[in-house]
Amino acid sequence: MPFAEIDDQSLHYIDQGSGFPVLLGHSYLWDSGMWAPQIEVLSQRYRVIAPDLWGHGRSGRLPAGTDGLSGLARQALALLDTLGIKRFALVGHSIGGMWGAELALHAPDRVASLVLMNTHLGPEPAASRAQYTALMNQIEAIGALPPPMLDVIVPLYFRPGLDPASPLPAGLRRSLAGLSAEHLRESVIPIGRIIFGRPDGRERLRGLDPERTLLICGAQDLARPPAETAEMAGLIGCPTYVTVPEAGHVSGLENPGFVNRTLVAELERQLAAG
Repeated sequence: MPFAEIDDQSLHYIDQGSGFPVLLGHSYLWDSGMWAPQIEVLSQRYRVIAPDLWGHGRSGRLPAGTDGLSGLARQALALLDTLGIKRFALVGHSIGGMWGAELALHAPDRVASLVLMNTHLGPEPAASRAQYTALMNQIEAIGALPPPMLDVIVPLYFRPGLDPASPLPAGLRRSLAGLSAEHLRESVIPIGRIIFGRPDGRERLRGLDPERTLLICGAQDLARPPAETAEMAGLIGCPTYVTVPEAGHVSGLENPGFVNRTLVAELERQLAAG
């Protein structure tokens, strides 16, 4: 598994397949393994680069001085520069979409196609921001995610009614329960504060190219409801957006077949157009 030194920290990434590069940015509290169904399909046609967010998966801690979402975008570009990749497609999920939009606004000539999944560039709504801030403060204080907190956090990622003992939620629960106090305090909580304390970036969305941007959301996403995706599509000027049936926040895992077909079709369309 390859690593790159970015801002004096070790960034782990998957590099699979060959062809036009596709950068995948995963969700908060997951890692690059979240993209396994997509990597399996996309790597048959493209070179897929999927980094682990700082403090997630096998990556090192969040580098000191990281400047919010723009800093995460700059670090992703630094990885691609290290790999000698100039132009690429970008698929960003949740926080991956937040820094992905920042990257596309900063370096539009390098992003051939932008897919934003289950994400929102507006400020976190006051109620959920207060809830998440309280949770992060408690987690930071105790240095762990005890069962009552997991009971709150894990269901946010999945469609309502999904059996909590089924593989996806059970796997996430085990992963989160295993996070060390060091990981939580040095990376996971600071990144959470970047996400939930983000500024209102909606007006900046008008700077994205609607012809090169596709928005996707889970039809039953509790964390980032479809109304947020509809709002962003209108601001960007996208004629439509894609709703993933039978899926919550991690739509690429809950309905991988639908998401894979959507991504393959979009990449083919965009790259054929040049």
